[in-house]
Amino acid sequence: MVMGILNVTPDSFSDGGQFDRVDAALEQALRMQQQGAEIIDIGGESTRPGAVPVSLDEELSRVIPVIEKIRQHSDVAISIDTSKSQVMRAAIEAGADMVNDVNALLADGAPEICASLDVPVCLMHKQGEPQTMQDKPAYRDVVDEVSRYLLRRADRCIEKGVAKENIIIDPGFGFGKTLENNLSLLKEINKFCALEYPVLVGVSRKSMFGQLLALDSIPRDVEGRMVASVSAVVIAYQKGARFFRVHDVAETCDALRLCEAVGADASAR
Repeated sequence: MVMGILNVTPDSFSDGGQFDRVDAALEQALRMQQQGAEIIDIGGESTRPGAVPVSLDEELSRVIPVIEKIRQHSDVAISIDTSKSQVMRAAIEAGADMVNDVNALLADGAPEICASLDVPVCLMHKQGEPQTMQDKPAYRDVVDEVSRYLLRRADRCIEKGVAKENIIIDPGFGFGKTLENNLSLLKEINKFCALEYPVLVGVSRKSMFGQLLALDSIPRDVEGRMVASVSAVVIAYQKGARFFRVHDVAETCDALRLCEAVGADASAR
């Protein structure tokens, strides 16, 4: 399933300021649905490295009108990208269908709210906070440590009443990770896929590609990372991942259709 990114913020790293008006957000959501997105992931607080937190009222004022407007015009699945339990509840009541949390439901009451609402949740790993997480991330074994963390959080959420079948896990590319860490996670994403939960991969346009593709020490800008982003999705798909959070919906869907066609043809033989 392709999850189209819709940041209704002024400061997100790729599309900040482009869709922070309700009409522009609706237009983009419908465009991504037409391109093949099955989920629209709406975020009202940037979690890019160095981002400053926003208040509860500010986040609610950004996301709730957009969710309500999209729901008036479309039945596409809506995900709320938030770490605040109050936003989770308000978003689901406004018409959202799932919760995508970079903090893996650590907020007080978050697991209980998601359990009571019986919605899918995506639990993501991150090391540190957005303001400092890229300063000096360190791991002994990034794949092992991230896997263990996600399994612990899943177990804790189940203890709080979240249905096991509602849990998706996300290793958190770029959230307190070096380039080498991110490449290790992508190389061994199959180990996450061998766990008990579906895996979401969110690598779209991230700085890991800017670093990897830098020419003469000049980082590749955000718009120049699309091909690498789609290539990473293909790699992750071939290793077992099935949820992909992306900016470039049409290009990603094209690539995945080819992967599915080749896979079906191979299985038929």
